[in-house]
Amino acid sequence: MRALGISQDLRLQNGNRVNIWVSVMSYQSINAERSAETTCCYGSSKLRFRGPQRALNSPYLACLGGEETFGRFVESPFPGLLERRLDRRCLNLGSLFCGVEVLTQEAALLDIVNRSDICIMQMPGVLGQSNRFYRVHPRRNDRFVAPTPELIALYPDVDFTDIHFVRHLLTRLRAHSDARFELVEQELRKGWIEKLSTFLGKVRPPVVLLDLEVEDCALDTSSRDSIMRDASMIGALKPQCTASISLRVQASGVSDEIEDMLFGTLQQPVAEHMIGPATHRIIAESLARTIRDLGV
Repeated sequence: MRALGISQDLRLQNGNRVNIWVSVMSYQSINAERSAETTCCYGSSKLRFRGPQRALNSPYLACLGGEETFGRFVESPFPGLLERRLDRRCLNLGSLFCGVEVLTQEAALLDIVNRSDICIMQMPGVLGQSNRFYRVHPRRNDRFVAPTPELIALYPDVDFTDIHFVRHLLTRLRAHSDARFELVEQELRKGWIEKLSTFLGKVRPPVVLLDLEVEDCALDTSSRDSIMRDASMIGALKPQCTASISLRVQASGVSDEIEDMLFGTLQQPVAEHMIGPATHRIIAESLARTIRDLGV
């Protein structure tokens, strides 16, 4: 999960930049437990997935991903819509704080995937991974745990004590506008490719890559990740996959789907940054066509 609406909040509120950032993230985390969606766990995994819990003793397709796969604030996320289109069970393994670290380090998740007929994997963002510069929480990959000695040596002029989220960290580092940030960026891009390639090498069923680029005009960039995936990164993974789909979609605040979403009164600022039900239908239809063509 990522920090949402930072630029917008800076324009609308008076106060310190850091305090505003942290309050937005804390607000989102608190309200995550008050959403209408049910969550569940599978096997020995401590991750919380979109519910209701499904049985694992009959054939299924496994849908891995983050908040878009989870389908926050929508009644029918694309895994459920895909199930109806294909008439095949689709397990929603979307997790709200899922990043590279969760996908590649959670052994129980890999076991569930390897019992599926097809794995549909939404590409994670670049930031949510531990690396030689910083560590993230093993399950909540948006959380910045600590800088490494290498990052402290690289940025001796930065105070890391008030930084709690990886987007905030990268924004702070990028603000220095010098060549040091390129080293961090290169490390993250390299780690992203290496970790996901290793993971895909362990996946036995056919894999369909789902690359979603979410347009959200309220944020500083067109993507909700401050370091974006590029074509070369996706291309490095394609040889290990059966098919891939790239879709540019819009957050509900841009697409005007907000009125069709389900959320509490205080949750609207967060819901505006999630994709809406019509977008989920577009994703499901695109996946259904691809999977039918595969004949798997």
